[in-house]
Amino acid sequence: MQNNLIKIANDTNLFLKYFIKKQKKTELISAMSYALFPGGKKIRSKIILDIGTLFKVDYKTLIIVGAAVECIHAYSLIHDDLPCMDNDNLRRGKPSTHIKFGESTAVLAGNSLQTMACEILTSEYLKTNNKVKINLVKKLSECSGHLGIAGGQYLDLSYEKKKISKNKIIDMEIKKTGKLFSFCCMAPAIIKKKKIREIIFFENIGANIGLLFQIADDLIDYRG
Repeated sequence: MQNNLIKIANDTNLFLKYFIKKQKKTELISAMSYALFPGGKKIRSKIILDIGTLFKVDYKTLIIVGAAVECIHAYSLIHDDLPCMDNDNLRRGKPSTHIKFGESTAVLAGNSLQTMACEILTSEYLKTNNKVKINLVKKLSECSGHLGIAGGQYLDLSYEKKKISKNKIIDMEIKKTGKLFSFCCMAPAIIKKKKIREIIFFENIGANIGLLFQIADDLIDYRG
């Protein structure tokens, strides 16, 4: 499994570097690349590949969708680390993006990664029809915005130093972490044009995986 993870991470990074290289170079590219590379273990991309294999989706197609997800994940981490959020100075063993480049650049780099995810899903590199691409963008947007990551982060901040019910905590963690895992699980089903009930089935699986992932992460933080 370790070798498989490494291959997925390498292939995802190769595509992202190629995609960025093909774009017009701007002053934000350095900060965007800093947040993206080398990146984490690519657990989300691995889930896309695993579910995609069940549906017999082309490997390159899955890597491209995974690359879009990694852009969203990187954007969320940049914003999560900001002084107005969790105020973390380190990320993945190096200074956070706002420490390296400044707060305003970090915010704009995060915004740019979020929009680049949509660029990737609508690009010519993703070999599927426009209806599927639109559906992928729609679902990824829902999982990233106020219904997903951003909404979950808002709740997380608003719950600090307050006694909150278990159900509200679960709802917050599903939005903050589970929604992006939901997209990872449902994306291959969307690509294969499965029925709504099948897509929802995999969406729910992803939410549960994300919730377990966040609980484990919280326990690690709590125990140091």
